[in-house]
Formats: sequence, structure tokens, C-alpha cells
Amino acid sequence: MSEMTFAKALNAGLRKSMERDSKVVLMGEDIGKLGGVFRITDGLQKDFGAHRVIDTPLAESGIMGTAIGMAYRGYRPVIEIQFDGFVYPAFDQIVSQVAKLHFRSLGRIKVPLTIRIPFGGGIGSPEHHSESPEAYFVHTAGLRVVAVSNPQDAYSMIQQAIACDDPVVFFEPKRRYHDKGEVDETAGLEGPGGLDLGAARVLTEGTDVTLVGYGPLAKTCADAATAASDEGISVEAIDLRSLSPIDYATLEASVRKTGRLVIAHEASQTAGLGAEIAASITERCFYFLEHAPVRVTGFDVPYPHSKLEFFHLPDLDRILDGVDRAMGRPNSLSGTEEGE
Repeated sequence: MSEMTFAKALNAGLRKSMERDSKVVLMGEDIGKLGGVFRITDGLQKDFGAHRVIDTPLAESGIMGTAIGMAYRGYRPVIEIQFDGFVYPAFDQIVSQVAKLHFRSLGRIKVPLTIRIPFGGGIGSPEHHSESPEAYFVHTAGLRVVAVSNPQDAYSMIQQAIACDDPVVFFEPKRRYHDKGEVDETAGLEGPGGLDLGAARVLTEGTDVTLVGYGPLAKTCADAATAASDEGISVEAIDLRSLSPIDYATLEASVRKTGRLVIAHEASQTAGLGAEIAASITERCFYFLEHAPVRVTGFDVPYPHSKLEFFHLPDLDRILDGVDRAMGRPNSLSGTEEGE
């Protein structure tokens, strides 16, 4: 086991993939000599050459179009979108071409393309630098969508995404880049604990309420489970990891045990991923639920000025308040126990 930051674990995973397969090519703005704005690709151009770690023009649509052609020709391109809000110039190609080529060609054309997107807030950036666009891609059939939350998953899941023959939208929570953790470098394509790219992970076992988060909020959910235990509430915290497809087997098993569900994400509430999970779990576990699913999300506003972002982002207190709502305890909406 080695201790690494989230960023260094991503770098190590990219390096492993490039060593494993000469068809893996990295592309993006400033990813070569500079090593990317977050230094995720630091040193890779020096070691693998400018023909495999390619500095591109500031043109997301052009980067995506080139990557589609390379994937069509048998390469495994890995694109870095510098910030979440910069993905929209390439959005049409992702949803109109990347997501549909394999299906529309009756399986003749594979699109082994990985689209890395630093996402979410918490770093005090200006507009277009702190967005959570995952729902757009989850809604698009033909794309795998994942969100990593810790150094171990960053190391293993980037390798799994690159090796996958499906296009993968790979969300990286930028405020976690400096978080440190132990990384088992022997867990590559197999994944730590045998988890594949589409599996959720149970972070803490519990019996009273299921708490689901992903990306930047997975750690906050784990912290909430610890804090809730001090008040005698047993929280089962789950890191979703895969946003499309969703590992409903793990979620169902947990909710059938606890009878309650709280979902947390940074993105806006309306039509966010939490709404889909709440509806699906209600359909699948209706007779086991003791309370309606609770969502703790960002607000339905454009991402606010950096001085206000921490009022917008779900934090430990808001998530614990969601747990109180699910448990029928005094909370911010009721002020009293629900039902009184």
C-alpha cells in the first residue's frame, strides 16, 4: 500500500494504462508540458512523448471530434475537459455521436473513449468552473458515467474506464484532488475488493437509514454516518461510484434493511440524479419504506459566486438534517417531530 493524493493516484492510474496499452493516448488543453491545470498528467508527456500526451488547441469540440476518429481507428483516447463548465461545446458530439455509434452500427463500431471531467465546487472558482453536469450525461443512453471519490478508486477506476469498450464519462471531484489515502497498486483492472466499474461501495454498515452520495460528497456522507452514531443513529453510507448504470442491487439491499433513504448531491435538485434514485427505490422497495426518500442537494440556481458557494453546497449539517427528516426527528423543515 502507498499513500497518495487523489491527483497522484489518477496520475499513477493513467501511467499504468499507458504502459499496458500503446493505443492509449491522452489529449487536452495544457496537459503536456504543463501537466494540466491540476497537474494530473504531470510528467507523462516527458515519459511517453508528445505523440501520446497531446496538447490541443482551446477547442473542446475539435478535441472531441478528433478523439471520436481515433477511437474509430482502434485507439483508446483519454480526453481531459479542463473544467466541468467547458464540456458544453463538445456536448453535441458526446450525446449525438459518441453515445450512439456502437448501438447504431449494431455493435460493429466500438467507442473506447474516456472523457475526464473535473467537476463540482468548493475551490472558490469563477463561473463555469464549479458545475455538476452529470444529469445531462446520465440521461443519455449509450454512455457509462462514473464519479470517483477517493485515491484508491481514482487509481483503479481510471484504468477500468480506459480498458472499457464503452465510452465513459469520468467525473473527478476537484476539491478532493489533495485528499490523501492508501492505494493498493496491485488493484488495477480488477478493482479494490473485486469491485467493477459499475458497482457501488458500502462505506459504513448501518441499520436505521441508508445515506447515498457520490463524488465530492461521498466523504461527507461517511463523516455524517460517524456523527449520527454519536446520537444513536445507525447510518449505512454508500458511495454510488457508478451513476449510469446505477447499482440498484446494493441500494435495494440496504433500503430493505433500513427502511429509509437519504440521497445527497451537489447538483440542483430538480431533475437531478437524486430524483431518479428516489423514484426507482420507491418503486422497488415501497413496502419496506418507513419514510419517503429525502434529497439533500444544491439549490435550483445558477452556481453562485465563490463567496456564497458554501451556502449552496450540501455540508455535514445539511446532510445530518436530512437524516433527521428521514428519522422523523426535529429538523429544519418541521421544527418538531414529524406527525405532531
